[in-house]
Amino acid sequence: MKEETIIVNRLEEYPEAARRFTGFLDKGNIFAFYGKMGSGKTTFIKSICEELGVEDSINSPTFAIVNEYEDKEKRTIYHFDFYRIKSVEEVYNMGYEEYIYSDAICFMEWPELIEELLPEGCIKVYINENADGSRTIRVVEEE
Repeated sequence: MKEETIIVNRLEEYPEAARRFTGFLDKGNIFAFYGKMGSGKTTFIKSICEELGVEDSINSPTFAIVNEYEDKEKRTIYHFDFYRIKSVEEVYNMGYEEYIYSDAICFMEWPELIEELLPEGCIKVYINENADGSRTIRVVEEE
């Protein structure tokens, strides 16, 4: 297992954290973002998308469940938010497998709600808010 830790002390540091994170894109295309409500999952994903050159408005797909973006290299990015998912069947009915098994980059918020559906090789990203307001971002590649 490989692990890297990124510390974000202030909001202005997210772009640098995103630059560091993009190095993981050559190691996989499925990323599961874990963290409590308000920990910064959406903010970090937005920073990553901006670093990749996405020009669309980037926001949490809480109600849509999935947003689709295109980066400057014309790669498709799917941004999922499973917070409102009630069952795994709901995820299958939305065509989850077509998204996940495409060559697209997939960023998933609240993956713990669909843990059994995460594909092998999924890179897990844990975001914790520290007492001082900083964030610790742990990126874990399971081998």
